[in-house]
Amino acid sequence: MRSRRLLVVSLAVVALSLAACATPTVNDGRVRVVASTNVYGDIARTIGGGKVDVTSIISDPSQDPHSFEANAHVQLALSKATVIIENGGGYDDWVGTLLRGANNPGAVVLNATTISGYDAGVGFNEHLWYDFPTVRKVVEQLVAALSQQAPASATEFRSNADSFEKSLADLESREVAIKASSRGTGVAITEPVPLYLLTAVGLTNVTPAAFSAAVEAGTGVSPLVLAQTLALFTDHTAKLLVYNAQSSGPETKHVLAAATQAGVPVVAVTETLPAGKDYLGWMSANIDAIAAALA
Repeated sequence: MRSRRLLVVSLAVVALSLAACATPTVNDGRVRVVASTNVYGDIARTIGGGKVDVTSIISDPSQDPHSFEANAHVQLALSKATVIIENGGGYDDWVGTLLRGANNPGAVVLNATTISGYDAGVGFNEHLWYDFPTVRKVVEQLVAALSQQAPASATEFRSNADSFEKSLADLESREVAIKASSRGTGVAITEPVPLYLLTAVGLTNVTPAAFSAAVEAGTGVSPLVLAQTLALFTDHTAKLLVYNAQSSGPETKHVLAAATQAGVPVVAVTETLPAGKDYLGWMSANIDAIAAALA
């Protein structure tokens, strides 16, 4: 589990924000949705269309989600939400912490980790938005939640979801096509952010577990583990490096330099939506980049 996990707001801030709390309301007839990140926020906006008012807590593409600090505005947004989407699995624990003091028992909370059906124990990869089957499950639960809040718009929500899921199926077909030629190819990572996607396209993670775990947690990497990781590029065990561009420490810089020097292709990924992208376009671009690097 991360030590650089999303930071929980202080009790003083919670107390301050509680004074501004209100019961959940619908804004101008729209369902008020609060998402922990703009990834889930964009999905909610796509499914809800003009019938939802979406607030994404983490929306700055330059923000490292691991160092996010919730504040009174976050508390207030959660206190007024009708539907809340969190990732769970330890990624955004601050949502649950703030909700307990938000006096909003009527909110429908969608937890992607719970919805996924995965075992969230030791070794769990919480970056579920890179896993299309989980995203599809979240969309289905979102349709149900929105339809409950706005029954008159249920047909529209269903239609939007069907279009979204068709695009997801297209992305999955592209994953299968890449897998046909890349199955078993070694890939190195800095953090497990894209692992669901990399596994789906047939790549095998050859990174020492101690390396990616240390980078993700923000702890030091031992010289032995670093040497083992750098050797992946000099001996070409890793044919591709995929790194998290939103969390770039000295260890990441070392492997980027080693991969570049060895002529190993490099693909950057992020944890939140880049500026100007929607979820489907973002994932499509990630698949394109991986396919091009493997070609």
